[in-house]
Amino acid sequence: MNPTIHGWAGRGFEAVRETFGSNFTKRREAGGACCAYRRGEKIVDLWGGVRDSRTGAPWLEDTMVVVYSATKGLAAMALAVAHSRGWLDYDERVAAYWPEFSQAGKERITVRQLLAHQAGLFALDVPIDRALIADHDRLAQVLARQAPAWEPGTRQGYHAITLGFYENELLRRIDPRRRTIGQFFESEIASPLGLDLFIRLPEWMPDDRLAPIVPPTLLEQLFGISPKILCYFLNPRSNIRRALAGSELAVDKERVYARNLEIPSGGAVGTARAIAKAYSAFATRGHEIGLRKETINLLSAPAVPPTRGFYDECLKTDGVQFSLGFMKPGSLWKFGSPSAFGSPGAGGAMGFADPETGLGYGYVTMRMGTSLMGDPREIALRDAIRNAVGMSAQSSSGS
Repeated sequence: MNPTIHGWAGRGFEAVRETFGSNFTKRREAGGACCAYRRGEKIVDLWGGVRDSRTGAPWLEDTMVVVYSATKGLAAMALAVAHSRGWLDYDERVAAYWPEFSQAGKERITVRQLLAHQAGLFALDVPIDRALIADHDRLAQVLARQAPAWEPGTRQGYHAITLGFYENELLRRIDPRRRTIGQFFESEIASPLGLDLFIRLPEWMPDDRLAPIVPPTLLEQLFGISPKILCYFLNPRSNIRRALAGSELAVDKERVYARNLEIPSGGAVGTARAIAKAYSAFATRGHEIGLRKETINLLSAPAVPPTRGFYDECLKTDGVQFSLGFMKPGSLWKFGSPSAFGSPGAGGAMGFADPETGLGYGYVTMRMGTSLMGDPREIALRDAIRNAVGMSAQSSSGS
């Protein structure tokens, strides 16, 4: 496939455009977009391929797609804004803001531990369906009753879907207007920045702006994932399958994606441009959304491990680190400088901020890949941007 590539790459970033084109010819890209800002200025904005593999409709400048777990970074942004307003202390107990949370051995869990996937609350003992998610008060009761799978603070286990529900209720408790995380993100981050990015996709959004996601075929999974890991993921009793319960509700057969439903850990829909611009605000101190330097410094700091280390009981690896709702660079996810923070999504989506270089980055795709530790298409783009930024810095220092 050799489609027309739209958009542009700034001077010194021409290799990023070449890499984006190579994704279609060498890495089986079908449709997607990539965008990056540096120190508040857009340096790359590219899109191409098809929006819909069935009809061949082209990917347009404003095409949006679900980004799955890249949503976690957006939810973490909302809590970071709340921290900057003095509503939230990351080292305070969750129960201080949400008294009912203290049930079943959760009374000492801190906000920091919860946001670092160290609370042992990666799955719920009740089925997750649309009715439960839509009823925030009932969902809050279910969340409060849930017992941890281990002593909080001792282990890490990827809270693939539940984290967003806990974050949502926490924000509802500290926001004077009791807004949900989707409502808060839209009014306090997306609107001020002019973003096509929604944790709660509205009813009015036209279907033809949305790219239906194409999951990997069974053959692609067999060749793209080791048999051991694939069996683990397919086992309905495994930690990761239990942790992912509810993620399927983001897709709607009739309307492409679910409307007016918040899955704050996996249901956001938007453009690469919007993700990059949101992270750009965090990479450049975010005055336009009221971020304080103290908040950015905390997000930039190294992740604090649980007492038994970073080995993840759901992902079965010790190469992933989390802090304050974001992923941090680690041995398996190498993005940006040590101060960077972001979140990848199943299938390939990625967004991150790097305050050290002032970089805000976003990538989205409609064709899901199978790599669990970084999609080759996204890594190629990320590396091309990193190299260009490095060359630019050397040129500036030389002059």
